[in-house]
Amino acid sequence: MLYTELLQLWDQAVQAVDGRDWQGALTKLQEITEPTSRTLFLTAAAYLALGQLEPAIKTLDQVIAKDEHLAVGFFQRAGVHMLADRLEEALGDCIWAQKHMRENAVIDYRQLGLRYKLYSWQVLYNAAAVYSRMGLWEKGRNILATASQEKGGARGGIVEMALDSLSRKDILSPLLVPEGEVFRPRKQDVEQLQLRDFLGKAKVISSVIPNDDFGGFEPLRMQQPGFYEPQADGAQESRYMRLRSAYTAQGPQQLTVREGEVVFVFSNECADGLATVIYDGQKGLLPFSLLDPLDIYKIKGKKKGKIPNGIPLPPGLKPPARPLPQPSPASAQSGTLHQHHH
Repeated sequence: MLYTELLQLWDQAVQAVDGRDWQGALTKLQEITEPTSRTLFLTAAAYLALGQLEPAIKTLDQVIAKDEHLAVGFFQRAGVHMLADRLEEALGDCIWAQKHMRENAVIDYRQLGLRYKLYSWQVLYNAAAVYSRMGLWEKGRNILATASQEKGGARGGIVEMALDSLSRKDILSPLLVPEGEVFRPRKQDVEQLQLRDFLGKAKVISSVIPNDDFGGFEPLRMQQPGFYEPQADGAQESRYMRLRSAYTAQGPQQLTVREGEVVFVFSNECADGLATVIYDGQKGLLPFSLLDPLDIYKIKGKKKGKIPNGIPLPPGLKPPARPLPQPSPASAQSGTLHQHHH
């Protein structure tokens, strides 16, 4: 599916979560045909809020399959495993979460759209909570003693109270990402979905080609028969190419293009193996490795002088009709003399 469609459904699901409409959020999320680790995390949060532990665990399995380094995914699944009384699995998730903390005291997920900071001491606390449920009180106390030495704020005496609970042999409740805290799409991306163009597209009226929607600037040059190809400064290799397989934008300025679409390559492979192209009136980046050469003149006849999303060929205009003959100066003079004679 197109990234814009995913973005729209994702944003609608987040709005439902903010309104505590968990079932409505699930309905929107289930329409996403190609979910990401972040939209799946949101799905798991909705199941968890509805008290549906099994679907929540299965969805968190998919989150981790999509992003095996997501420490907060392992942390969340450890907590849900504890709620489902799957203690061995919960302990394993605590170990993996600690490993993917990569010796950081804290990981801030705000850049990825989750307003949450995961602290190393929280992962250790959950491990101690597992041991408390296993009846291994001494192991739990040892891990909490380690957690109390960890750097990072937001503890608020939680570790100390947990140590007191373990000394009384009270079972600890697991820590989870707070209800309603989910991965959100970037605000700028959502705002772009809401833009409306009330003025319409500007038309190039000085072009000799009708409906020419190429909006770049280039020096005037002779038109040649065949397909109109704009040139970029210094780009000798600019040409049309075809996309071998579908590509979904994975970063800023990248384009989402279907398989088999024709794009105009402005410049050869640049940084990170991406090429600058024009597709459907947009300029952006695509992996150069997915582009195949294309002879535009071979497909010219099949499309009546056009290719998908390209610029039409100059029309084959008929020459104007022959002008009506004008009276010659001699006949005009004889007519004048004839009038004088009368």
